[in-house]
Amino acid sequence: MERRLVSGDEAVAAAAFDGGVHLGTGYPGTPSTEILENFSRLGGRAQWAPNEKVALEVGLGAAYGGARALVTMKHVGVNVAADPLFTAAYTGVSGALVVISADDPGMASSQNEQDNRHYALAAGLPMLEPSDSQEAYDLALAAFELSAQFRIPVILRMTTRVCHGKSIVQRRAPVTVKAPAFERDIAGRVMIPAFARPAHRKLRAKLAEIQAWAEASPLNVQVKGDRKLGIVTAGVTARHAREAVPGASFLELKTIYPLPLEKIRAFAASVERCLVVEEGDPFLADRFRAAGIAVEAKAEAFRFGELNVDRVRRIVARDSSPEPVLPKGKPPALCEACPYHPVFASLRKLDCIVAGDIGCYTLGVAPPYQGLDTCVAMGASLGVGLGLRHVLPEKDARRVVSIIGDSTFIHTGVNGLIEMVYNPPATGHVLIVLDNGTTAMTGQQEHAGTGRSLDHDQAGKVSIEGLGRAVGVKNVDVVDPIEDPAGFEKLLVDRLGRSELSMIVSRRACILAAADIRKWDKAIADKCGGCAGGADV
Repeated sequence: MERRLVSGDEAVAAAAFDGGVHLGTGYPGTPSTEILENFSRLGGRAQWAPNEKVALEVGLGAAYGGARALVTMKHVGVNVAADPLFTAAYTGVSGALVVISADDPGMASSQNEQDNRHYALAAGLPMLEPSDSQEAYDLALAAFELSAQFRIPVILRMTTRVCHGKSIVQRRAPVTVKAPAFERDIAGRVMIPAFARPAHRKLRAKLAEIQAWAEASPLNVQVKGDRKLGIVTAGVTARHAREAVPGASFLELKTIYPLPLEKIRAFAASVERCLVVEEGDPFLADRFRAAGIAVEAKAEAFRFGELNVDRVRRIVARDSSPEPVLPKGKPPALCEACPYHPVFASLRKLDCIVAGDIGCYTLGVAPPYQGLDTCVAMGASLGVGLGLRHVLPEKDARRVVSIIGDSTFIHTGVNGLIEMVYNPPATGHVLIVLDNGTTAMTGQQEHAGTGRSLDHDQAGKVSIEGLGRAVGVKNVDVVDPIEDPAGFEKLLVDRLGRSELSMIVSRRACILAAADIRKWDKAIADKCGGCAGGADV
């Protein structure tokens, strides 16, 4: 196979294709998005799910059917998928299931920098972690083999630099895998307490077997060097450490959980100073110390943000002096022709209290609008807005508005919509859905409300305003804020003055996606003989 310069995301996509994956599913989220897009371009079957929980459940179902499934998400997406994830460790799989957790140290495009290595420990699932694109390819293939061998889901943890950084990858010949076939296993997959109790014991026994496998696995690489300093490391930090201290002894871990503790213990005993260099939380250092292995961890200051060669050198030198302040870059802002401008202008003019959400419209928090008062998680705008409405004095409660994007509404906004109808505040509530016809923040991906599939072909289309009417919202309006900004503001004033539930769908295509949307919709119309399809532009 040819050698190519590719990103970690592209490498995982290639591994999925070469590894015989039958189905790839996920929700777009930086830095994981390009995995499924590239898997689809290679000819794999890939699809976007409404959210990460649904994606994992679809992947789990495929793996119950004897298939190989890939499920992708960014680190905070694992929070959404955690409910089925923990129980999937008990049920195991018949085929193979690999879950990508794309973590974001330094928060390049996220609301937190949680360290998802803790999920492997908490859920009891094996976790592998690559340090570059070649390892992303190799470990993705290894993860599918590990999952198939032990019949358990495997987490492949990546980070922003590995996902988006490029290095040379040598692919292997594609493997041949068995065709999917369902085998009934009621006791193994129906997790009522009577079946779950023995399943938990089986999981722990299985993890003991996997730990023994990790002790002997060639994936964990030891490099002999100066005995005065030994460094245990993992992920992209291994590359930084090798450059920062090339003469040291190294133990580069690829199996993050279960850990090869005896191999680590022997390595630590072979050097005078054993230092753990890791990005994020002291996950490895804490595990080693709990096992009675004497290691040195990094200073607390290096828990935050990404590591690099200079920071690793400071860790090695025990340099805890203040780090240089990086120059500020230009902050992101709404596009000049963004259809959200009239919306934020009206919210600011009316002095609304705005419960915001995750998406490119979050940039409305920047000047000149400073148009968000809260932003917590995907879909949180509805619950937070309703909570404010319930407790604030009436005068202030009537100023509260929830805003959410179309893709985020599909992701987790529907539950909040139901909450709005089920427990309406005395003052009513106003929900604004900013529908720009795409998942703009992560690169213009499709979702269930666009009427187009991952590869922009025709798909079923969920009506956002139809959902509002179906669940019982009294006032549902669809407006174009660019075409009639004054009309939008007049409508918002009217709805704020009512003690009723109101939903305003502010619909105008993203300026960056509008031309492509027209092209995709025309292709769909031509393909099906002029039938209607796709989002309105």
